[in-house]
Amino acid sequence: MTNTPSKITTLTYLLDPLCGWCYAVSPALEFLQKIEGIKINIAPTGLFTGSGARKMDAEFGAYAWSNDERIEKLTGQHFSQAYRDEILGKPGQFDSGPLNTALTAVALTQPAAELSTLHSLQHARYVLGLDTSDLHVVVQVLEGLGQNEAAELLQNSDAELLTSTKRRVDLSQQIAQQLGVRGVPKVAVHRGHGLDLHVLNTEWLLGPREALVSAVFTDIGTESV
Repeated sequence: MTNTPSKITTLTYLLDPLCGWCYAVSPALEFLQKIEGIKINIAPTGLFTGSGARKMDAEFGAYAWSNDERIEKLTGQHFSQAYRDEILGKPGQFDSGPLNTALTAVALTQPAAELSTLHSLQHARYVLGLDTSDLHVVVQVLEGLGQNEAAELLQNSDAELLTSTKRRVDLSQQIAQQLGVRGVPKVAVHRGHGLDLHVLNTEWLLGPREALVSAVFTDIGTESV
């Protein structure tokens, strides 16, 4: 394993919880979180909420499934038949708003668990077939994870939580603009102080772990910004 430096390397993870490719890179983020010297900041961009949200209908469901099949073939991340039938196959909403608010609630109550909660919410959708565009479903998932305080905040969805969520999404969008990146997932690498900032090439998140660690701690596999 590559030796890690003593200083903290901060990774800003730009994502949307409904992004299939963000689900695909989840194992890599889980791996990186366990490495001493790495801190991961979650930055939901709101890509699929507000004007980016849409109705789930037969046409969009078929389009999403074709993309998901491709992601599974390339990465091995599983998209279940339950997900296809219960979410893509039924009328509903494709809106990450409840998920973004849920992540903010977790960040406010148990920040160290935010990344693992994100992965559990992704598993709930793509494997268990639970509609995480439904706020009440997300509340139930949080309760099942023992995130009762966050679940209560989300259930109430008071003005303070909604304001915090909007502020967080706005900041994430500003970061993306500053980095000159479009779409998600994107991981910005900041080592130490000053302007030592790079955007990690996404393919490194899908490759061998040794190479990924080298890409994080060196300039290999990154783009200067």
